[in-house]
Amino acid sequence: MTELSEGNDDPFALHFAALAVLDDRGVVVGWNQRAQELLGHPDAAVLGRRAFEVLVDPRDRPAAREAVAKCRRAGGWAGLLPLRHRDGRLVGMGLRAHALSRDDRVREWIVAGAPAADVLEWQRDRAIVQGLYRRCPIGLVVHGPDLTILRVNRAIERFTGVPAADFLGLPTGRLLVPDDAREAVDRVRQVMATGRPMVYSEQFVRLEWDPARERVAMVSSFPLEDPSGRILGVAEMIEDITERHRAQRRLALLDQAGSRIGTTLDVAETARELAEVMVHLADHVSVDLLQPVTRGEEPTRTLAGPMVRLGACSVGAQQPGPPHPHGEPVEFASESPQARCLAEGRPVLEPVLPPDRFSAGGRQAAHTPDLGVHSLIVVPLVARGLVLGVMTLWRSRRPDPFEADDLTLAQELAARAAVAIDNARRFTQQQQTAFTLQSSLLPRAVPDQSAVEVALRYLPASAAPGLGGDWFDVIPLSGARVALVVGDVVGRGIHAAATMGRLRTAVHTLASLDLEPDEVLSRLDDLVNLLGAEEEAAGERPVGERVVGATCLYAVYDPVSGRCSVARAGHPLPVVTAPDGLVAPLDLPAGPPLGLGGLPFEAREIDLAEGSLLCLYTNGLIGERHIDADTALTKLCAALTRPADALERTCQAVVDSLVPARPSDDVALLIARTRTLPPDDVASWQLPLEPASAARARALTSAKLAEWGLEHLAFTTELIASELVTNVYRYADGPATLRLIRERTLVCEVSDTSHTAPHLRRARTTDEGGRGLFLVAQMAERWGTRYTREGKTVWTEQPLTGPLT
Repeated sequence: MTELSEGNDDPFALHFAALAVLDDRGVVVGWNQRAQELLGHPDAAVLGRRAFEVLVDPRDRPAAREAVAKCRRAGGWAGLLPLRHRDGRLVGMGLRAHALSRDDRVREWIVAGAPAADVLEWQRDRAIVQGLYRRCPIGLVVHGPDLTILRVNRAIERFTGVPAADFLGLPTGRLLVPDDAREAVDRVRQVMATGRPMVYSEQFVRLEWDPARERVAMVSSFPLEDPSGRILGVAEMIEDITERHRAQRRLALLDQAGSRIGTTLDVAETARELAEVMVHLADHVSVDLLQPVTRGEEPTRTLAGPMVRLGACSVGAQQPGPPHPHGEPVEFASESPQARCLAEGRPVLEPVLPPDRFSAGGRQAAHTPDLGVHSLIVVPLVARGLVLGVMTLWRSRRPDPFEADDLTLAQELAARAAVAIDNARRFTQQQQTAFTLQSSLLPRAVPDQSAVEVALRYLPASAAPGLGGDWFDVIPLSGARVALVVGDVVGRGIHAAATMGRLRTAVHTLASLDLEPDEVLSRLDDLVNLLGAEEEAAGERPVGERVVGATCLYAVYDPVSGRCSVARAGHPLPVVTAPDGLVAPLDLPAGPPLGLGGLPFEAREIDLAEGSLLCLYTNGLIGERHIDADTALTKLCAALTRPADALERTCQAVVDSLVPARPSDDVALLIARTRTLPPDDVASWQLPLEPASAARARALTSAKLAEWGLEHLAFTTELIASELVTNVYRYADGPATLRLIRERTLVCEVSDTSHTAPHLRRARTTDEGGRGLFLVAQMAERWGTRYTREGKTVWTEQPLTGPLT
């Protein structure tokens, strides 16, 4: 039996309890006021009477007798028993009986009672207190006003590994490392000083005898007060949430990886993103890929060949990543964990490494980011059954070794990253294929011609999904003229590059026919419609869903007259810079984009002084998202204000002014500086329509060639001029114009007002004519016919070095 308590909350305390004294026969010999209040019997009604008769209902007497028997055997008893109130009702009471001996023969019993509800509540409170100290899984520490530990429960014993009795009297924070101890003392002192609790404070804790292991605890502190409000100490509830915290950190890392890894289709960038995410789990991270993967190629299954470190990151590093943008070549020893991981295709976990494993003299120190590495994880990067490389995690600063859960997380993130890297690799492969195709279709060199000096730039988009269909061309034409072309095919990738190649070939073909710019665009428009119809027929595009195929600008410049004829199909306006530095966009009719079909195009002629700049470009130059189109056009004009500067320097100035480091669209830029042929290199005569015109043509040609020092070309040129003028006499009805041009070749042209095309044919032996044009074709290097609104011109070209043999 427990001694009667004098505590304020104890229902059996002397000043709380109902008290009765019974003699050995069960007669009531003592009765206090509290008993009278609870049961309603005054002392005169119960004193001298047996307790069974007055207080116990007949139905409860068997239980009461059993309690009396236990009390006699043990010297005391405690329990619950209903007692009869004076008004006849039963009152549940909690009772405690204890024997009082005055001598060996006389024994009396003192019985303390309290309402059963109060007793049960008090018992529950005591059980709670005992449970907090003995069974509660959450730690409890009680600190005294002098900042010493008064008591701890068994959960603290398990948390620290120190017996609970050893805590008694220790200073607060004594078992923690100095930094954590100061934080614990400050927390307790603050609660004691303010009287305000601190709830759910997350603390990182390291014990003094185990500083290598970092624990995480959830701490709630509250003051302990007496009835008067005086602070008696501070109690702290401490829950070890180390595993929960690590699990939350791993989940947060998984969530972070989903938004940060694979944001681009770039192999190197994806590797760096992986390293920057994984450094939150380790102190150092490296991502090493097989070299074919970095080039967009599929790795071999033998896993042979060099590797490249594309991603590297360390805790505290300001610039994560490899030393240079293309990665750092690495080579692992055959016995290294990385080599073993690659060979077996399985992860490697080495939670505890020997101290000298990565020492400065160790064989594997070459690719180790820091000395003092004590734990290691190597995970293969596998996608579609192919090993792309390895990811290595090191720990040297964090004292905790890697665990199996860390390996599981690393494998999960490596699997996600491997898919992103493989997607980037395959995109790189497709982009390189498209780039190779596009590069092969773009002009590789500017052809020889005298009309203009040209500077070219082609800048592929670095962030867009695939290359675009931008192109430019410089095409020599007859009569020393030149065609300048810039175009842009809608779409990206291989399809756009192939379409661009077809359009460029078509432009060359149409240019060889010497068509006017508006006529060239009309023919191109028909071609784009034809290509769209073919796609519909092949099922590559739904019927009626044709896409506007391209924009194009076509310009023809004549260095003899200094005139330029320009037409555009939905393309940005060209910019012209006069020799005096005046810059302005050329006002041209817009013209519909190629592919709409049926709409007309209009050409406009302008005079360009020698030394003028003509700038043609695609919309990628002025259509960047970071700059307004009008602002971009203003900046373009500003970069073209110095026409006398070196053309390459001017071209680069335009790029530097308008094109960011990573353009979002392809850029094609063509800048031409006009030239004019000296008047002494051009001779022109108008010949009447009469039989003597052929002889006149031969005489004029011979004289001019002698003047130019080209007597070795006199015979062939006289023959060509005579035959062409004779054809005019026979088949045309107006005067003929003979023109000779001396530039890179000798050009002989005969123009008339007829639109009848001359045809080359082979005359039979019995024919009296039909051999003139055949002879012309044999004597000239090139020949052809171009048509104008006034008629046609038949032209020939001969090399200046000598007669064609």
